Amino acid sequence: MKTDPQITYSEIDSPIGPLLLYGTSRGLSGVEMTKQRHFEGKQSHWKRDDTRWRDAAKQLREYFQGKRQDFDVPLDLAGTDFQRKVWSALQKIPYGRTASYADIARRIRNPKAMRAVGLANGRNPVAIIVPCHRVIGADGSLTGYGGGLERKRTLLDLESGTTAMSLKKSRAP
Repeated sequence: MKTDPQITYSEIDSPIGPLLLYGTSRGLSGVEMTKQRHFEGKQSHWKRDDTRWRDAAKQLREYFQGKRQDFDVPLDLAGTDFQRKVWSALQKIPYGRTASYADIARRIRNPKAMRAVGLANGRNPVAIIVPCHRVIGADGSLTGYGGGLERKRTLLDLESGTTAMSLKKSRAP
């Protein structure tokens, strides 16, 4: 992410470990987990602003409690046109359902772009809110997830109703 003095952040605890929420005045730019691929961590020029991200934090807590299936926080995502198409398609995967990389490639009208879809999926900066965890292998297997396969399984189990989430502090898997 570019150096932008307008970036603010907040940190919340979650059942899958601490989450860092950050973004601009236009919207949320990131929901990052500890030990997540493709994230350099909080930058020294960012300013903490828990008030700014209160609604996003509330919606995430409701999600973990099983009280929310969709998010309506404004987003400010930096990415290529292709990545944005993929992220938009991810948002259309219903709660509790999954899709394969091939399904997403077909949805964006580029059926041979399965590998590129996987790369864009892996670069999704707002995990959970843009549900990249809902993408699985064509054979139904769990495949790569920037936050780790254990977290992916936990999120899918939450959405299928097979696990209860506690909002108590937890360590990242």
